[in-house]
Amino acid sequence: MSRPHRTAWFIVITLVILLGGFSMYWAFLSRTTTSQRAVAKPSSQVASQPPAARLCGQAGWPEANVDGGAYIVQNDEWNSTAPECITTDGREPQFTVANSSIYEPASGDPGGYPSIFSGCSAGVCTVGNKMPIRVSGLRPGMVTSSWTTTQPPSGAYDVAYDIWFNRTPVTSGPPDGGELMIWLAHRGGSQIAPAGAPVAHVTIGGYAYTVWLYSGQPGGGPSYDRIAYVMDRGTQSVQDLDISAIAADAARRGYLAGPSYLLNVQAGFEIWQGGGGLETKSFAINVRR
Repeated sequence: MSRPHRTAWFIVITLVILLGGFSMYWAFLSRTTTSQRAVAKPSSQVASQPPAARLCGQAGWPEANVDGGAYIVQNDEWNSTAPECITTDGREPQFTVANSSIYEPASGDPGGYPSIFSGCSAGVCTVGNKMPIRVSGLRPGMVTSSWTTTQPPSGAYDVAYDIWFNRTPVTSGPPDGGELMIWLAHRGGSQIAPAGAPVAHVTIGGYAYTVWLYSGQPGGGPSYDRIAYVMDRGTQSVQDLDISAIAADAARRGYLAGPSYLLNVQAGFEIWQGGGGLETKSFAINVRR
């Protein structure tokens, strides 16, 4: 009788051990699977990243470094208090007008100029900056730029470079050596035009321009010439646009003084009305000294 009892107890004990081990294994497997589910987030959550910066024009003059500081995105809403914000991812040289309620008369000044720039502006300089450059030393091919934009079908705005010059190589205030704009396109009717009047027609680097000139004291500041080269046929993008050749042409016409210095090159959108959806998809400045 003793052997069958021992055998029965052995079978019972063995079953308990086996069942307990299986239960522990199942619990471990369950915890491991749960942990993996917690770590593996849905791809939509991983890919959905907020913009690195949201710059709204009413908060002074907000700026953000992009591309490691090689460029600066800025939102200069200088003639409007309407809600208007731009966003940038902080990595690439790009920005988007996320929303804009700007509404200024087309016959007057724009409400603002959100832009990206390289060089020095009001004492703030980009990383690796190769400016200032003396105007008398500019030669074709020295300063070129590529720029790709998105231009919505509604609103009133221009798509323009804004290039600043100063009589000394450094300034912490408003430049006093001249302002050169290059308009790639504009929308909103015939009143969306540069200040001043047309003074010439010229073809540079394969693009035909109408040259506009305004001389005076913008905003009561220093007196200088404001020159605008407006493309006769609008475009959404340019590749290796020769900015130095255009600046040299303006200097030959007497609109930029030879002793003055090129401080920075900005690219953006002067907005009179609307403007939401305007986008700088990519931007680059190349300086060959």
